[in-house]
Amino acid sequence: MDMAEIKDTYRTIEVLSEGIYKEKGSRFIAFAIPVKTVDEIKSHLEAYRKKYYDARHVCYAYRVGAENEEYRYNDDGEPSGTAGKPIYGQILSKELTDVLIVVVRYFGGVKLGTGGLAVAYKEAAADALNNNVVVEKNIQAVYRVAFSYENMNAVLQFIKAENIEVTDRNFDASCSMTCFVPKAKNALFLAKMKEIAKIEQ
Repeated sequence: MDMAEIKDTYRTIEVLSEGIYKEKGSRFIAFAIPVKTVDEIKSHLEAYRKKYYDARHVCYAYRVGAENEEYRYNDDGEPSGTAGKPIYGQILSKELTDVLIVVVRYFGGVKLGTGGLAVAYKEAAADALNNNVVVEKNIQAVYRVAFSYENMNAVLQFIKAENIEVTDRNFDASCSMTCFVPKAKNALFLAKMKEIAKIEQ
């Protein structure tokens, strides 16, 4: 495989942002939310349904995972394909992941038709994303590394030289730490650590 084909970054949003679209009295209020897991998404959806209990519809779409993406969209009672899919289309058009978009609709008394609904949900979602900041992040593997005191200097020098992010350092009875390794450095990291440490993924 050509090295250029290896995807080692992904695009996501930085913060919570809002958007709005109005049509014939109906209001479509959109929220773009950075997320990491499906459990996190479920919590957000529950919170928005509770907060906007008086809205006619609370529709959404999400995509999570930097490589094996998981996605879903939901029309919440709107005609099939008029809400969730147009919202999800905006996530795809900006090539984003780890994002949830919720669009809350307050009905204005005039039906918009399927075409009008699709446009409204699409535009509300697009507005929320346009009010956000798209960031590019490294796809990372997470490893727990254990090593002896004798090898501590070699491990730390390598980690520093390769600029690898580290958390949970433990230098008590035995030495260990958690390393976040960019995909591009994965093979190098594993080869080096196998020489001087024990690795758990």
